[in-house]
Amino acid sequence: MATYERSVRVAAPFEEVWEFHSTESGLVALTPGWMNLEIESVTGPDGRPNPDVLDAGSEIRSSVRPLNVGPRQDWVSKITEREHSGGTAYFVDEMAEGPFPEWEHTHMFYADDGETVVRDRVRYEFPFGPLGQAAGPFGVVGFEPFFRYRHRRTKELLEG
Repeated sequence: MATYERSVRVAAPFEEVWEFHSTESGLVALTPGWMNLEIESVTGPDGRPNPDVLDAGSEIRSSVRPLNVGPRQDWVSKITEREHSGGTAYFVDEMAEGPFPEWEHTHMFYADDGETVVRDRVRYEFPFGPLGQAAGPFGVVGFEPFFRYRHRRTKELLEG
């Protein structure tokens, strides 16, 4: 699988940044408008709808239509891991249904002198077998604008 990584330093307290990224509203706020995200349902690990926190076992059913091109694409993510210990935390969401055969997004957070370092790592595989694998390293072309937006928006919303 190919890997994409990007980090940003946010001049905001660790707990505030962690809590913001742990909610459905954080997900919506950090998704660029050009993705045309629609959240269809969110269930917690206990099966109850609309949990306050996206704990391990939560499922997000959504769809996207990037740049309003083509049909809407279903995207179902499951939070498979979530850990918080002192000044470090992370959670992992994996695509259960969607356009990528493999998608694992690890969101990492580190407290650093009153600020927070946010690091995203995506391990992914494009569709179309060997052809998609050959294109994997070029994923940065599509991922970079998306994550640049996420990181800029995180700073705007949490540094203010």
